[in-house]
Amino acid sequence: MAVCARLCGVGPSRGCRRRGAQREQRREGPADSEPDTDAEEERIEGARLGQGQAPAPAARAPLSLLELPPELLVQIFGSLPGTDLPSLARVCSTFRRILRTDTIWRRRCREEYGVCENLRKLEITGVSCRDVYAKLLHQYRHILGLWQPDIGPYGGLLNVVVDGLFIIGWMYLPPHDPHVDDPMRFKPLFRIHLMERKSATVECMYGHKGPHNGHVQIVKKDEFSTKCNQTDHHRMSGGRQEEFRTWLREEWGRTLEDIFHEHMQELILMKFIYTSQYDNCLTYRRIYLPPSSADDLLKPGLFKGTYGSHGLEIVMLSFHGKKAKGTKITGDPNIPAGQQTVEIDLVHPIQLPDIENLRNFNELSRIVLEVQEQVRREQQQQEEEEGQGEGEGHSRQGDSQQAEQPAQRDDAGAEGTEAAGAAAAQESAPTSQPFVLPVGVISRNEDYPRTCRMCFYGTGLIAGHGFTSPERTPGIFILFDDDRFGFIWLELKSFSLYSRIKVSFQNAAAPSREAFDEMLKNIQSMTT
Repeated sequence: MAVCARLCGVGPSRGCRRRGAQREQRREGPADSEPDTDAEEERIEGARLGQGQAPAPAARAPLSLLELPPELLVQIFGSLPGTDLPSLARVCSTFRRILRTDTIWRRRCREEYGVCENLRKLEITGVSCRDVYAKLLHQYRHILGLWQPDIGPYGGLLNVVVDGLFIIGWMYLPPHDPHVDDPMRFKPLFRIHLMERKSATVECMYGHKGPHNGHVQIVKKDEFSTKCNQTDHHRMSGGRQEEFRTWLREEWGRTLEDIFHEHMQELILMKFIYTSQYDNCLTYRRIYLPPSSADDLLKPGLFKGTYGSHGLEIVMLSFHGKKAKGTKITGDPNIPAGQQTVEIDLVHPIQLPDIENLRNFNELSRIVLEVQEQVRREQQQQEEEEGQGEGEGHSRQGDSQQAEQPAQRDDAGAEGTEAAGAAAAQESAPTSQPFVLPVGVISRNEDYPRTCRMCFYGTGLIAGHGFTSPERTPGIFILFDDDRFGFIWLELKSFSLYSRIKVSFQNAAAPSREAFDEMLKNIQSMTT
């Protein structure tokens, strides 16, 4: 503690350097800048806490924290993590008394949770900053971040954030089909705030009758659930028909009469019936944003994509060595949320033909199928080599340890060659080349880019209704720019355009690459 006191710069005259600087500033006159309100409160509070204490010896530096001026202790304690302060309060009654200072907790609210509101307004309601930290921010800290609700095949994207003096769960929705470049829409599903000193209040925000009584339960690590205790607030006076028309305007930006495609009408009605039965009583599982690397083809993250009659859906693009994967965060009855919708083979770039031949679907199909056959032969050869290696290993177990290291070097060399080939393809590709969709390929959005940077062979997942008979079919991945890419599904003769979601999500970074990969497996297993 004596070392701590010396590090704090305590001098021989019972004060710290900061107090000396304050006396010097008073002698020089007022400064031009605004006064530091928190610092002034610390000084006043320190003076109040220090009343009645005997002055420290003038010629001796303090030997413990208890001998430091109270205002300096307020500053020191305010710089510690809020989770450490309860243990500090159990040291002695002096520390416990100092830790009642609201300046300390106001700083922790600001630095740990980004609360920038004027917390002094809380004094009117009788709620202290310590109450806000302990009973709201710290208690519900585990639900901050990105989550995927369990709504059958449809999924979703929930972002729980600290918003002023509230914790709010915002459901993010894609823009109306087919405007993939428009910004995301969002609506609140629940909020938590501190109305009185006893405990935080949870309110359901679903429906059109304002906030009402709700409940949040943290089920286990990386999972929580919400429940509405007044579902009658979700009902509308016009019954289910009015509720459906209101939902349709919000979800699709149109009326049922505007949708002429009968199959699309059936899909929309099915989604309304399925999702409305939950009444905001949902279970959420944590999702992470994908980690990035300098070698990535483009920055990974969340994208909006067009999926025919299903409308716009949210896809997470992530990179895994020689491959890139697109995982559905929202889904549909054919390919549900959590499934890997596209996979890009970064080792096999595709050179597009000239613009006239590109319009010919058969020509593009021929090029892609040739690459598919090449990939098939390479996989078969690799499997045969692995089988031979296992056979030799069983026949000559004594030589296995000697053969292991050269084999590992050969595998590493092969992977390095493939990675180098992909990098060389990226470097040799032109910065941009003309692009047009082949005749006969269907696109929900005709306003797609007319130039692209490069293309790669890939596969897309297709299935029947209810995720029946799923299979991966060949396609082509087209990189347009840093924020947009596309995918041509050869078998479906369909084109999907993807545009980056430009939102800065907080508390969404994966703690490790392993944690992210495990998260992908978990969300995929829920819908398999």
